Amino acid sequence: MTKPSITTYEELLQEKARLEALLQAQKELVRQDIKEIKLELAPVQSAISMVGKFATRDKRNLLLTTATEGIIDLVVKKLILARSGWLTKLVVPFLMKNFSSHFVADNKDKWLAQLFAWVSKRSANGAEADESAEPEEPVEEKAV
Repeated sequence: MTKPSITTYEELLQEKARLEALLQAQKELVRQDIKEIKLELAPVQSAISMVGKFATRDKRNLLLTTATEGIIDLVVKKLILARSGWLTKLVVPFLMKNFSSHFVADNKDKWLAQLFAWVSKRSANGAEADESAEPEEPVEEKAV
């Protein structure tokens, strides 16, 4: 590309405006390319995230993580893998503990809400509370 010969101040301002518009167009093109690359790499990012869940433990909730690790040790290591080799007994529970720590951390709010809803339906003596006294959802009546 040849440089245009600029002889006046107005031509200089016009060239500056043209170059700034070209710069903005190039910046927008680069932004669009980055968005497309991110969309193309989304499956790879998802796969890396899944592998990361198997490789690391989530330490945000120690109590729930410890409980799930105990259950995995009892059920998987002692019962399901009782007759397997030492490498299998070492690797499978390790991967399950790592993944379950992330799974429990992601779903703990939903599980606790269900637990509290179940417990709140019980009365003080342990019997089911009377659900007919107060319906859960209001019933709408339609005018004919």
